[in-house]
Amino acid sequence: MALSKRKSRSRVRTKAGRAKRRKTRHIPEATKILLAVHAGGRCEFRGCNRYLFEHPLTLQGGTFSEHAHIVAFSELGPRGMDGARPDDINSPDNLVLLCATCHKLIDDRPADYPRALVEAFKRQHEDRIAHVTGLGPDVQTSVVQVKARIAGSAVDIPAPHIYEAVSPRYPVDKRGYVIDLTAYGEENRGEYYKLASQEIERQIARVYDPGMDVERTRHISLFALAPIPLLTFLGSCLSNKIAVEFHQRHRTGDQPWKWETDGEPARYEVRKLRSGKDQAQVALILSLSGAVNEKSLPAEIDKRFSIYEIALADQTPNVDFLRQRRDLEEFRIVYRNFLSTLMKDHPDVKELHLFPAVPAPVAIACGHDLLPKVHPVLLVYDYDKKTGGFILGLQVNVRSQE
Repeated sequence: MALSKRKSRSRVRTKAGRAKRRKTRHIPEATKILLAVHAGGRCEFRGCNRYLFEHPLTLQGGTFSEHAHIVAFSELGPRGMDGARPDDINSPDNLVLLCATCHKLIDDRPADYPRALVEAFKRQHEDRIAHVTGLGPDVQTSVVQVKARIAGSAVDIPAPHIYEAVSPRYPVDKRGYVIDLTAYGEENRGEYYKLASQEIERQIARVYDPGMDVERTRHISLFALAPIPLLTFLGSCLSNKIAVEFHQRHRTGDQPWKWETDGEPARYEVRKLRSGKDQAQVALILSLSGAVNEKSLPAEIDKRFSIYEIALADQTPNVDFLRQRRDLEEFRIVYRNFLSTLMKDHPDVKELHLFPAVPAPVAIACGHDLLPKVHPVLLVYDYDKKTGGFILGLQVNVRSQE
């Protein structure tokens, strides 16, 4: 009988011990590691995504993460009575990896961040991390940025915007390759274009050098903001042997560099505005992001010139027409067809005078789609607000004369 009582008391103490262990605030190291892996080492609060194992200023490695309970350890804590309490309060399913700021926010305002919402943050973040980390090397990309002063200022692109834009690819290097033209002054326009184009040519050649990331990824994601003639010249420097995706900066939305995926693509049409007296003299107007009036062309574009226009088929020129990759692809088809027709109808043309009102990717495509030994030299004009007219910026595709 005494032995039976001792066994009974032992079972009671064992159950009490287990209950006590279940109530501890201590989170096992294995659980912390598992949570960090599932979160990719980043804050799981929707939209934060801060990397939590490196100091944001000094870039020194360290552990700056916090392990937040979705349902609080105490029933009186945040979300403590929000639904049935988990059997194991410290299980990975009831923990979310957060930075200190986001941890304080969700615990100070549990009514704004109920259990279901925080669980959704966790689920969406961890699903995304699982997807991205499951991608193979064939979906890596080499990020190339080109930035120059436009109207006196340059735009820096935050890394998160680049990551969003290139997805489902991911950058092979988080800093990317930056071609910085901001040191060149714009006071002397001719000298500026000369120096800046030389720098573009030198830097782009280096991007393709053996041993650079591009040799391995075979793909470039290009983010460029610069005057239109420089962008067209940039396009002509890009190799056709390696895939390049041009990205557009959008004026609306919370992902300013990510292509949209819905809606009908833009449609374009080619119009012949005037037949010239000299079949070797041709000008092309691109009225896309803005209207270019034939009367605004320089005096040298006289009656000798035939003038063509590529315009939007079913909408007036506007700065927001280029929303999808397909919008750009459709333009490139029309542009390449125009070049083919040009060479057929004007076999003696040596120079094509281009007057563009276009977004950056279209300007780049105009240079990239030129065939050096087939198509004419492109004389790219730029609209000068000071004079209220077009001035010659750069000659592109000059190798066609060799």
